[in-house]
Amino acid sequence: MKDVKRICCIGAGYVGGPTSCVIAKNCPHLQVVVVDSNQDRIDQWNSDCLPIYEPGLDVIVKECRGKNLFFSVDVTGEIEASDLIFISVNTPTKTFGIGEGEAADLKNLDFVCRLIANNAKSSKIVVEKSTVPVKAAELVNRILKANQKPGITFQVLSNPEFLAEGTAINDLSDPDRILIGGEESDMGREAVTKLTQIYQNWVEPKKIITTNLWSAELSKLTANAFLAQRISSINAISAICEATGADVREVEKAVGTDTRIGDKFLRAGVGFGGSCFQKDVLNLVYLAKSMHLYEVAEYWNQVILFNNYQKKRFAQRIIECLCFTITDKVLTIFGFAFKANTGDTRESPAIYICRDLLKEGAQLHIYDPKVSPKQIMNDLRSVLPEQRDSLDKLVTIHEDPYKAANNSHAIVICTDWSEFQNYDYQQMYDQMEKPACVFDGRLVLNHEKLTSIGFHVETIGKKLKRDALVSKVAS
Repeated sequence: MKDVKRICCIGAGYVGGPTSCVIAKNCPHLQVVVVDSNQDRIDQWNSDCLPIYEPGLDVIVKECRGKNLFFSVDVTGEIEASDLIFISVNTPTKTFGIGEGEAADLKNLDFVCRLIANNAKSSKIVVEKSTVPVKAAELVNRILKANQKPGITFQVLSNPEFLAEGTAINDLSDPDRILIGGEESDMGREAVTKLTQIYQNWVEPKKIITTNLWSAELSKLTANAFLAQRISSINAISAICEATGADVREVEKAVGTDTRIGDKFLRAGVGFGGSCFQKDVLNLVYLAKSMHLYEVAEYWNQVILFNNYQKKRFAQRIIECLCFTITDKVLTIFGFAFKANTGDTRESPAIYICRDLLKEGAQLHIYDPKVSPKQIMNDLRSVLPEQRDSLDKLVTIHEDPYKAANNSHAIVICTDWSEFQNYDYQQMYDQMEKPACVFDGRLVLNHEKLTSIGFHVETIGKKLKRDALVSKVAS
């Protein structure tokens, strides 16, 4: 098996783009080419306006692009020229047929595998980077080997990503671990070694874990399922806190100091979003059902059901606090991305909270520092097909948060952007309808200060002591 000198990454999205950039930065001796059939996306990668926002990404692109990092639409040409191929295509949840709503749709993976088999003129190492169900490598192997030409061999590896949007560059540059799964054969072990050598250019050997293919695939799903479970668990506790007078932040701190539990992903909010958590948990649900492990499937499905409940519960709380009617009332939505430091809106809680508010006749003024107006409207149209024609009248996208709050009845925090903490809320209060409300779905604001200004404040996981605060202000 020859040394790896040229890498091709098929798929220029949130995984393929940043991963390739970090490899290029740390491996100047390698040629790294990111390919995608989407010309507009590739044009953006070759411009000063990248197709995704990720802190630190633009610096690496400017440093490496044109030297050993390239972006191209010549997919077949790069398949032919490369020694190692990453597959980083989208594998969304199926919306039709067997496994609808749970199983991963592998049509993109299938298409790319056939493309590789038909265009490879030499042996290749093919690496699954996309999140795939367990045993997907078996499908990849079957397609490649059924179509391989004489004298050409393929070795399939699983190298799942463990990136959190907003910290992806740091996660790639200083990872907790690198997981590589391969076939338990001499050729398989040699391929694992080749990929390991690439990562060893900047990752400590002790952080590189090697397994068989199936363990690597299942580890990815399990990691995301566990993280999603933690979020749903603390969100369940937040509902109890609101009913009893406990403070979920105090509970989080007390529980998180237990070294057996830890404090990461133990933060209550309006629910998780993003491209991975829901998809991977549902994939695990489908996997369990397919093996007749129905109790296992039901256990993991509860994580999704509670996440949906948390979003619905927050929207209902807004409606109840506004006298059970929000028809024609202006509500200001701060944040539309599923989390801070990203422009990604996939499965963002804000989409579903806005949907429920719009169904009640609210007028929404939306502000997010990184999400484009086009993306916001596309997302809302996708969940409100019956209101597609009226959304332009009900939704206004703002570039200025103060204008978004003008004449509003309430401010609703849906994303934990740090800039939201620094606004002049006295100025916003003065230009809002009264009583003016704040609904903090991310627990990022100073609630006591807001109350002293005059806001009626509602927040996740906490029942505010309004009488005490009013007395303090009066004194």
